[in-house]
Amino acid sequence: MMVVRPIQADDHAALRELARKTGPGFTSLQDNDEQVAAKIESALKAFDPDTRPEEALYLFVLEDTDSGEIVGVSGIEAAVGLTDPWYNYRVGTLVHASRELKVYNSINTLTITNDHTGYSELCTLFLAPDARHSKNGSLLSKSRFMFMAEYPQRFSEHLIAEMRGYSDEQGISPFWEGLGRHFFSLDFSEADKLSAMDKVFIAELMPKNTIYTNLLPEPAQQAIGQTHEATTPARRLLENEGMRYTGYIDIFDGGPTLVARTDDIRAIQESHYVKAHIDDMPAEGELYMVSTSGFEDFRCCITPLTAVGKHVITLTPEVAGALNINEGATVRIVPLSSGRRF
Repeated sequence: MMVVRPIQADDHAALRELARKTGPGFTSLQDNDEQVAAKIESALKAFDPDTRPEEALYLFVLEDTDSGEIVGVSGIEAAVGLTDPWYNYRVGTLVHASRELKVYNSINTLTITNDHTGYSELCTLFLAPDARHSKNGSLLSKSRFMFMAEYPQRFSEHLIAEMRGYSDEQGISPFWEGLGRHFFSLDFSEADKLSAMDKVFIAELMPKNTIYTNLLPEPAQQAIGQTHEATTPARRLLENEGMRYTGYIDIFDGGPTLVARTDDIRAIQESHYVKAHIDDMPAEGELYMVSTSGFEDFRCCITPLTAVGKHVITLTPEVAGALNINEGATVRIVPLSSGRRF
């Protein structure tokens, strides 16, 4: 059975293996020993119940309880931009018009901003290719909302998610080639690696003035706000939960940034507590996410549910074992997708 849980120190080798599979443009988890070690160290501090880092990184893994294999990872940054600046482009519009000349031109622009400073961020979502089935991606992504619903005081009232931007089969980003390369003189993959470790150089080298997108090459213009093919399913999941593209893009690959009020996320709004009754009788029907109320021992999985009384649901021993709960435990539930409620 698949279960999402907080990352642990002995997950280092598994996370390192996942990092080898992410590919170019996946800034938050790269094939880099130093970055992987730093992420685990930060996550272990975040899940220490005696500390509460302002910019905590909550990192979760998807574990197959039958084999013990780690097949996915996802994370939440409690707040971005409080120590290192958080940059993106805001897509705007300028109108150049003349009645006398009968000219009216509406031109898109890019302006570098720090508008999302302090927002919480959904990040580091990656599922191993051979595990992309059986709603595993939905569980890995949406389980983060169950954790946020349980601990709202640890997160901002606003939430963002940066989507990986378009690149071709060779890993070349047309947005980077048309804009960023002129100011960095670096290949996209190299600049992306550097940005994951140190963003200060961005402020030093990026143009501070507004950029007219009609001056960019056509492929770069077309890439603005477009999502990488491998990331499109993740974008749809988040949009179905209430996140939206509002005109902010990544400064490297032009990928869209999705934004929402945290309380407006469907899974957070609709999730609620029930008591668990453990029974061998398997349930059928709609899938629900079920999560525990623990912090460092948080667990979340998906399963059909059967209601056996007011605010009481039945879980099989297998599910109860994956969640590490006993008879009568309080759990949080929500439909995996929009649907009915108990």
